Amino acid sequence: MRKPLIVVLIVVLVVLYASLFVVQEGQRGIVMRFGKVLRDDENKPLVYAPGLHFKIPFLESVKSLDARLQTMDNQADRFVTKEKKDLIVDSYIKWRISDFSRYYLATGGGDVSQAEVLLKRKFSDRLRSEIGRLDVKDIVTDSRGRLTTDVRDALNTGSAGQDDEIATPAADDAIASAAARVERETSSKEPAVNPNSMAALGIQVVDVRIKQINLPTEVSDAIYNRMRAEREAVARSQRSQGQEEAEKLRAAADYEVTRTLAEAQRTALMTRGDGDAEAAKLFADAFSQDPDFYAFIRSLRAYDNSFNNNQDVMVLSPDSDFFRFMQSPSKTTR
Repeated sequence: MRKPLIVVLIVVLVVLYASLFVVQEGQRGIVMRFGKVLRDDENKPLVYAPGLHFKIPFLESVKSLDARLQTMDNQADRFVTKEKKDLIVDSYIKWRISDFSRYYLATGGGDVSQAEVLLKRKFSDRLRSEIGRLDVKDIVTDSRGRLTTDVRDALNTGSAGQDDEIATPAADDAIASAAARVERETSSKEPAVNPNSMAALGIQVVDVRIKQINLPTEVSDAIYNRMRAEREAVARSQRSQGQEEAEKLRAAADYEVTRTLAEAQRTALMTRGDGDAEAAKLFADAFSQDPDFYAFIRSLRAYDNSFNNNQDVMVLSPDSDFFRFMQSPSKTTR
């Protein structure tokens, strides 16, 4: 009795567990029965808000859709400006799902990759057209913020057909095809949505930003080479001017050295001449006062300079006047 009761209780718990499903915060749930989406009276898919819900066990399954803000990074691409100049623009898009039932139908079952493909095509075409209306100066200055705002609004509201100055036929056709599929599968009484807007896919573009704007590699290299050539020309000019100034300073310094040396030499010669004249005057005065004593002193100095060591030899006549002060006083007197 107890064993069948336990089995029944387990079966009830399993069925109850299979009947419950939880939609997490930041998500929305769509229930499918036998692979087909449960729909409301307007034939729109039923969307379940976050919380605890019931479903028929083993017959129904739940598809979760991300309701949070999502970021789509776009690969840097080449764009042409109004001046026919190429730019490499790197950008990203912030988007979220605004209509989950429409999004589910338009993207073939909530396929994020398909939604991003359509969004990327529309964004790329619109950004290319907007950049084609501006020059480089407007793109990299204050007009850059207005550019991204215009692109965001154009993605959300779509083009107005022939009245719109910018048309994106390739992307518009893909979005219109998805929007037409949604309209065929539903019978909603809501106002029609512009088939050229992202709202036709149930998507709202929250923000569009340009991360970086660069010149193409070949253009950057050419600009770099030109800038380097200009800088090298300026450097050569500065070096030549510096060398010219150096030569002027060197010439002025050499002239000053030569002039200073000449003046110093002239002063030295004048001073030496004055000294020699003074010395000659002193010698003359001394000689005039006592010529014999002066002759004696001169002879002693000559002896001192002549006989430096014992090996010096002089061949002179003993009666030479050079040795007159070495002779005896009697001979000297005679």
